[in-house]
Formats: sequence, C-alpha cells, structure tokens
Amino acid sequence: MKARNEEGKIIYGYIYGKRYTHVKERLAELKVRYSLTRSSIDLYEGTVQDWLNHWLNVLMRKKIKLSTYSSYRLRMDRYIIPFLGKKQLTLLKNRDIEAFVNYLMNLNLSPSTIHSIVTVLKSAMNRALLENYILSNPCQNLLLSTVPMNEISALSLKEQEQLEQVVLKEKNCSAVILALYTGLRIGEISGLKWSDIDFEKDIIYVKRTLYRIPNTINDKKTEIIMAEPKTKNSKRSIPLAKNLKEYLLEKQQITVSEYVISCKNSFAEPRVISYRFGKSLEQAGVRAVHFHILRHTFATRCVEQGINIAALSKLLGHASIKLTLDTYTDSLWENRKEAVSIIDTKLDITTVRS
Repeated sequence: MKARNEEGKIIYGYIYGKRYTHVKERLAELKVRYSLTRSSIDLYEGTVQDWLNHWLNVLMRKKIKLSTYSSYRLRMDRYIIPFLGKKQLTLLKNRDIEAFVNYLMNLNLSPSTIHSIVTVLKSAMNRALLENYILSNPCQNLLLSTVPMNEISALSLKEQEQLEQVVLKEKNCSAVILALYTGLRIGEISGLKWSDIDFEKDIIYVKRTLYRIPNTINDKKTEIIMAEPKTKNSKRSIPLAKNLKEYLLEKQQITVSEYVISCKNSFAEPRVISYRFGKSLEQAGVRAVHFHILRHTFATRCVEQGINIAALSKLLGHASIKLTLDTYTDSLWENRKEAVSIIDTKLDITTVRS
C-alpha cells in the first residue's frame, strides 16, 4: 500500500520480476520506504487545471520572465487544460499522458511544438512530485520523437551582395547591416540604443531585447515588452569592427532617435523591421526569407573564414559550443562539396584502367 487518495481509497503499488526472491526483497524495501514517508505525503486534492494554475501563477510567476510566463500560459490554456484539466491530479496516469501526446500529434503540430508543450507539463508534474502532492510523475519515461534540426539556409555570397547594395542606399541605419555584421537577433536590434555602443572602446553591448507576447488579459491581442536578453549568455558584448563603426557613426549624425533602428523617432519593433526587410529583398531580387536568416548568414560567413567556434558561440550568445557546432558547421552545400572534392583527389582510377 502506497497511500490513500482524497476519498480514502487505497493506492497500491506493484512489483514485478523474474525471480520470487528478487520481488520479495524489493517489496520489503519499498514497504519500509513508504511506511517512513507516508506521514510526509500530502496528496493534492484538486484537478490538473487547479495545480497548473497554482504552479504557474504562484510558484513560477516571480521566477520567470514575462515572455516565458506568457508562452507557458498559452500552451496550458490552448492544449493542456482542455484535454487534461478536469482530471484529478493524483489520478493522472501514464496512459493519460500518452493519449494527450497522440492528441497533439493528430493536431498536426510540429515535433518542436509538441516538445515545448510536454516540457511545460513535465515541469509542473516534477514540482508536484517534489511537493509530495503525487506519488509518481505520470510523464516519466515518456518517449517523444526526436526534434529534427532545421536545415540552415543562409544567403549565398551573391544574394548577400545584392541585398547590401540596396540597404546601403537607405538614409537611416539599416537593421540588415547590423544583423549581417554582428549576428544580433531581431529583438536585440529593436532594443539597441546608441548609448549601448561604445565608439571609443569599439564595443556593442547587448543589454535588452524587444518582443511581442500574447496579451495577459485578451489572448487574441499582443503587446510589446522591452526586457533583458532571454538568457545570461544573450547579454553579451560584441566587438565593433572598423567598417561597421564608420557606417554607424555616419548614421548617428543624422538621427534624432535614441534607438539605432528607429520608427517615428522611437524604436522600430520586429514587425516593422521584418516589413522593411521584405521590401528590401523584393527590391534586391533576392528570394523571400525570414529576417533570422541574416543571423545564420553572419554565422555561416564566420565559419567559412575559419573563425574559432568558441568565439563564434560567444558572439551569437549561444548557451553552449555544441549548439553552435550542431547548427552551423558545414551548413552550406558548397562546404560539403569542397570537403568531398579534397578527399576525391586521393582516388586514382587510372591505375585500375591501365
């Protein structure tokens, strides 16, 4: 007997094994453990929805950023609570979680989206287990398909040159140039102020990021927030190279905004930057791509020039060198062709023909 639920009904645990003696020994161990811990177990009386709301609003709210809270809230309200919310937390089983994952798969969600939803649920269940509100985590041993790495589609040298010829003609500072020569994310560019650039020490300080999140009152609307970068690694310093420095100094002389990329003398939010980027692509005759591809392009150019991966990882604000290696090393088809061509020179088929 492991415990009793809120109705007083006994909750049993089961031991299986190939040998009777092994099962008997294991059963004895568990009986001792549960007899010692039963007094500290305080099974949760509410539903999954009750617990999720308590976990997020009370236990997590002050520990996570507003953007993280908003994304958790969205996943809970849109997917987890409609399917699992009415079940008693203590009665949630592995089969319920598996049914939930199948439900998500039938919605044709991407593997990465399913992973992100299940991660929220797992975190909440882990905390419930830690608080002794449940006897075991129903998400334990859950197997999900591996999330495939997206193919990096950086701009080719020709495409980059065509795009630069267009944006360099713009009167004000171009977000495209910043992304291509610093690797900054679009939100980091939106929040970049002239005061963040030290022209004497040649350093760009990444201190904040701007992004849109679902409105906490009306989830059909969004709101803009300005906050610190999303991770400790994202809050970083980037060396300011000579040509980019000259470009920025020139643009600084003709602006009245405190933001490097401006709109109506204030910041230009990511939507504005993306809209301008789309117009520039069209004018340059370059295929339609997402603004984030410029960051990939910066990283790819660095890899092509043999830049140290550890240094590149720091520039990009990645949490680990492994992420940088997995994402960018040999990301271009041309690099792969060059690699096999070098090896191919070792193959001499003329000796066989003779």
